[in-house]
Amino acid sequence: MNHIERANILVQALPYIQQYSGKTIVVKYGGNAMINEDLKQGVINDLILMKCVGINVVVVHGGGPDISSFLKKINKESTFINGLRYTDEETIDIVQMVLGGKVNKDLVKLIEGYGGKAIGLCGMDGSMIKAKKLSSEIDLGNVGEITKVNTEIIERTLADGYIPIIGSVALGEDGKVYNINADTCAAKIASALKAESLMLLTDVPGVMRDPKDPSTLISELRLHEIPKLHLENVIQGGMIPKIGCCMESVRMGVKKAHIIDGRVEHSLILELFSDEGIGTMIY
Repeated sequence: MNHIERANILVQALPYIQQYSGKTIVVKYGGNAMINEDLKQGVINDLILMKCVGINVVVVHGGGPDISSFLKKINKESTFINGLRYTDEETIDIVQMVLGGKVNKDLVKLIEGYGGKAIGLCGMDGSMIKAKKLSSEIDLGNVGEITKVNTEIIERTLADGYIPIIGSVALGEDGKVYNINADTCAAKIASALKAESLMLLTDVPGVMRDPKDPSTLISELRLHEIPKLHLENVIQGGMIPKIGCCMESVRMGVKKAHIIDGRVEHSLILELFSDEGIGTMIY
């Protein structure tokens, strides 16, 4: 790539930088982008770049593989029901330790190591996220649904120039600790902050008419178009709850929600700062 091509890339990004500067973007970080070291470095650099051009970046993370790894060390098998981890009393201690501790602080360390400023939090800090036991036909143990988000600690962290890194565990109204789905957590936080965008990093290119054919990617979706895609079984399986999170956040005031492929290096920057984008934008 020559100097002119590099300059053209920066020029193309300029209107998007101007558009997002001063706005809040919530990023749900998970999937392969959280496991693969090269992809992880790319995401971290994207987050720091976003912060450097004036975007208020909020990161929400899960930590499924690390939780499973720690459970294996204590000879406890991971159990999933309809894609959600069954979380008994022993498991919730591991969840709290991993999401509020190891994974959270590892991300802080990475961001600080690349010259950024980050503060590690979880939903329990400052009663940021309140929850109750998830209403479900099947008992999932200490899996919760969010009842309230207090944005004060997030907004203070942003105002002080830091990237808040938030683990998806919450304090129950009954005093218990609850495991929260990270996509849902990110959507609720984005809604409470009235964020400009919610970005879900996943392991698929986005919403595709044919799940086996990336060329059928749907780049843009309006809310009223989504029910038809459900009826046509275009949206199915693990995409259903992700679309649900995006729809809820947009209805609650988030301007746009993006489902993007975290396996693509610098996917956040490509989606935000290029004309083409790489995932599915819902608005």
